[in-house]
Amino acid sequence: MSLKEELLKRMSDGVVDMEEDEVAEAAQEFIDSSFPAFEGIMNGLIDGMNRTSVLFEEEEYFVTDVLLCSDAMYAGLNVLKPYLPEESGDNKKKAVIGVVEGDTHDIGKNLVKIMMETAGFQMIDLGRDVPLQKFVDTAKEEQADLVCLSTLMTTTMGGMKTVIELLKDAGIRDQVKVMVGGGPVSQSFAAKIGADGYSQNAVEAVRLAKDLLQTAS
Repeated sequence: MSLKEELLKRMSDGVVDMEEDEVAEAAQEFIDSSFPAFEGIMNGLIDGMNRTSVLFEEEEYFVTDVLLCSDAMYAGLNVLKPYLPEESGDNKKKAVIGVVEGDTHDIGKNLVKIMMETAGFQMIDLGRDVPLQKFVDTAKEEQADLVCLSTLMTTTMGGMKTVIELLKDAGIRDQVKVMVGGGPVSQSFAAKIGADGYSQNAVEAVRLAKDLLQTAS
């Protein structure tokens, strides 16, 4: 195992094991070794949080565990973030993100938000249990490039289709890309409701967002 791989593993494991000091130390060594901060965040910290979310879904971890893992991730993020290349505000793409109405599960949404912020997006977080019209109103007010919809419940998936219809009614569907994600959501569901894309996790969400906006420009 190379030094880079070893440090990435230490960061990922440290997040899963809720060890703030270990994560911060590994992150500092990563920077001291002149490795790219973005890679440390993606393949170390976010990898650890993705593993944590799986443990949560499998009911091996509880909400309190996830919060402690998040603290460990932020300890590493505080070290790595200052070394990310700066992007001017004018160049930043703007995304509205939230969990659709009727659902209060926001761990996955929070991961995507953190990852996309780290990748240079300006994120407008509406939180959880968001009224469907609020996605549309905010996208219009903020002139957003993206709307990111999340849910972990099958009973609220239909709200995603409703948001897309509301965007059409507001006359802005052509101006904004729609990404969907969450446990019960799939690529076929995304295609069925007319979303522009679907991502399984936070890392994929960033790649998808960049691809969608590059295609649109």
